[in-house]
Amino acid sequence: MEQIIEYITTYSLLRMLLAFVCLIGIIFANAIVMGYLERKIAARIQRRWGPMEIGVQGWLQMILDGVKMLSKQLIVPKDADRFLFRLAPLLCFTPVAMIFAALPFSRSLYGINLNLGLIYIIAMGSINVFAILIAGWSSNNKYSLFGAMRSVAQNVSYEIPILLSLLAVVLTTATFDLQKIVEAQSGWLWFVVYPNLFVAFVIYLVAGCAETNRAPFDLPEAESELTAGFHTEYSGFGFGLFAVAEYGNLFIMASMATIMFLGGWNGPFGLLNGPLTGAVWFLLKVFVLMLVMIWVRWTFPRVRFDQLMNLAWKYLIPFSLVNLLITALVVKIL
Repeated sequence: MEQIIEYITTYSLLRMLLAFVCLIGIIFANAIVMGYLERKIAARIQRRWGPMEIGVQGWLQMILDGVKMLSKQLIVPKDADRFLFRLAPLLCFTPVAMIFAALPFSRSLYGINLNLGLIYIIAMGSINVFAILIAGWSSNNKYSLFGAMRSVAQNVSYEIPILLSLLAVVLTTATFDLQKIVEAQSGWLWFVVYPNLFVAFVIYLVAGCAETNRAPFDLPEAESELTAGFHTEYSGFGFGLFAVAEYGNLFIMASMATIMFLGGWNGPFGLLNGPLTGAVWFLLKVFVLMLVMIWVRWTFPRVRFDQLMNLAWKYLIPFSLVNLLITALVVKIL
């Protein structure tokens, strides 16, 4: 009996270690792929070529940029809080890896399966606010501090419509388990086809762009005003972790939209829903949503900060509250 328990414990630890290594690889691979696609798409929108010199169509450019970034020194500014300054990038990156472990890429492809997976992801995602605030405050730079204050106000404001949008799906399915939410969307009846949940989907996408500091809502990193925002003083590996975490958060936002509204790993009309094909469907939906966010970034101009806050408090939050009430009535009646 003791040997069996020891074997199960060893197997679980090895599985967790393997899943952790794979997830870290996925996070960095996502940053490389999305960084390359963003540079190429931005170039085409602006009638440029983008990276072209290294590799076919410049596909090796991001890898070499990452190597160059890792080779640079992390310089700590004078009179900065050295411990917090070095802690902030790790505090920003770690929740991303922890959230990736709970994302179900298919029916059998996931790191951990939690019956309260949605609450876990929301709780881990909120840590990013503390990381940004610590980075801005510890840098001993007024531009970094202003960027951090903007980011905290923005994230706190836009978390409310995000939570209310996701709560509409929770009311419909009566569960916080991501696996069960996806299974409730089998066939072609994805939640996005329902009118009330389509409204929640649109609100989630708009608020998600603001939550991840993507243009036109990138006020914490407004280069024309704040040089680079909360990570102005960061260089080398520290700056790289912020960049990787940003693309990781973008992937998480798109993944949650896919799981909650677009059927997760389910193909259209239930086509090709095997273990591997399910993961392909999931990644296809996620990358389409991320490409839409990139398209929005290079299409619309940056809004003012008062317009950013008004959009959340005067429009998105009231609309999401009304939509949640309608969803509750529909669930009660049906």
